[in-house]
Amino acid sequence: MENIQMVDLKNQYKKIKKDIDQAIKEVIDSTQFIKGHQVNEFADNLSKYLGVKHVIPCGNGTDALQIALMSLNLKPSDEIICPAFTFISSAEVIGLLGYRPVLVDVDYNSFNVTKKNIEQAISVKTKAIIPVHLFGQGCEMEEIMKIAQKYDLFVIEDTAQALGSDYTFSNGEKKKLGTIGTIGCTSFFPSKNLGCYGDGGAIMTNDDNLAENIKMISNHGMKEKYHHKVLGVNSRLDSLQAAILNIKLKHLDSYIISRRTAAKIYTDALKDIKGLIVPTEEKCSIHSYHQYTLKVLDDKRDELKQYLNDNNIPAMIYYPVPLHKQEAFLQIARQGNDLSCSEKLSKEVLSLPMHTELTKEQQDFIISKIKEFFNK
Repeated sequence: MENIQMVDLKNQYKKIKKDIDQAIKEVIDSTQFIKGHQVNEFADNLSKYLGVKHVIPCGNGTDALQIALMSLNLKPSDEIICPAFTFISSAEVIGLLGYRPVLVDVDYNSFNVTKKNIEQAISVKTKAIIPVHLFGQGCEMEEIMKIAQKYDLFVIEDTAQALGSDYTFSNGEKKKLGTIGTIGCTSFFPSKNLGCYGDGGAIMTNDDNLAENIKMISNHGMKEKYHHKVLGVNSRLDSLQAAILNIKLKHLDSYIISRRTAAKIYTDALKDIKGLIVPTEEKCSIHSYHQYTLKVLDDKRDELKQYLNDNNIPAMIYYPVPLHKQEAFLQIARQGNDLSCSEKLSKEVLSLPMHTELTKEQQDFIISKIKEFFNK
């Protein structure tokens, strides 16, 4: 059995090596490393895949969030609601731009923000919501969009961990996550469902005016070369990464199927272990399992993590400190409501190896060691 990896990018690459190598060679031969035709091709291909009018590639997922907020022409001290239990990016860009993060609790089962928690946190200063589709599970977007319409709020979806997942509305209509809100943002960090071989990101919208603004901001505020209409940033996807993503996009659906298959093996084997809670799936969306995250009860999380590590099984804690406990936010953020679920989750969550190349043999070994731990 090969060594178990948290993410196995090497074996994933081997399966598509010929196509990837050819795509890279074409970029090198052209020497068009910036703004090569591959970038526009990838934007068009992703736009068609997602069913969204505009895809604007950029440097990384954090840039995507920052540029999205910059395009909305908000004012200093405006408030933006985001989850307290997530990676720092969504709240970080709010603070960097001089807006106020309003941190709200997440649902204990889905790990995501809810309509109820969002509505409790809304004030006269609230201008936007950033729902994060954490670990690959979609937020309750239909309800969130109703709240946004009721209070005239922008919605910026953070779909860095859930790109490719479908969302089904109550009337049966389906859309891809990241295409439902005002703007969608994603990351192509190598470990993501659709990952490149460096940094990369993209911004999605169906709004023509916003798309033009986003393109301008991401290119130094230029609409016409050397004529800067606004202060912008320099954030672009390079041609090599676009070429790689063009190849990998063709495999995204199969990657999600592989992750879901592996998740089912874990769940079927672990669901009856006392002291563990396996991930749940919301009826409204397809869980893409960017992470397979357990809840370990009775203060045994760190002990189980160490036991797995001692048996050469990597396991990670996403995330050990909720945002409202982070020093960076103590002075600038507002707590929108009680954050007890976020605090509880930070003490219980443990993510197992999850990627497209997991073998049944590897999963059986991981499962056997977890069972061994709880039967000690």
